[in-house]
Amino acid sequence: MSGLWFEDLTEGLTVQHATRRTITETDNVLFTTMTMNPAPLHLDHDYASRTEFGRPLVNSMFTLALVVGLSVPELTLGTIVAQLGLDDVAFPAPVFHGDTVRVETEVISARPSGSRPDAGIVVFEHRARNQRDELVCRCRRTGLMHRKPA
Repeated sequence: MSGLWFEDLTEGLTVQHATRRTITETDNVLFTTMTMNPAPLHLDHDYASRTEFGRPLVNSMFTLALVVGLSVPELTLGTIVAQLGLDDVAFPAPVFHGDTVRVETEVISARPSGSRPDAGIVVFEHRARNQRDELVCRCRRTGLMHRKPA
């Protein structure tokens, strides 16, 4: 287990996640088709070539899932009870096949749970950047986190 306990997640803590990920066309096609999203902007090179982007965009839901996933080893692996929600999700710049995503997370707030003495509620802000240092995704995620065992 490498996640942090509630007590370790203090407001202002910022974590630069170690794992980065280059997104492939296969990632995008598999995710897009598995989630039944037929948008040609993700799947049709000819269609996408005639858009302002000039090429297929990576499905933003894949980007969001990847951003959260890249944060798990250093933050919540084995220490989260449940994810309670996602808020304020934004995609300020597009993601394309071949982009490498890296993530940093800041603890925005942390408070003891009112109903569970063995847990606390933490709001994380995940920020993802590509290899050009452009912000490509930002979101807030609320987690119910285990307290340290006695």
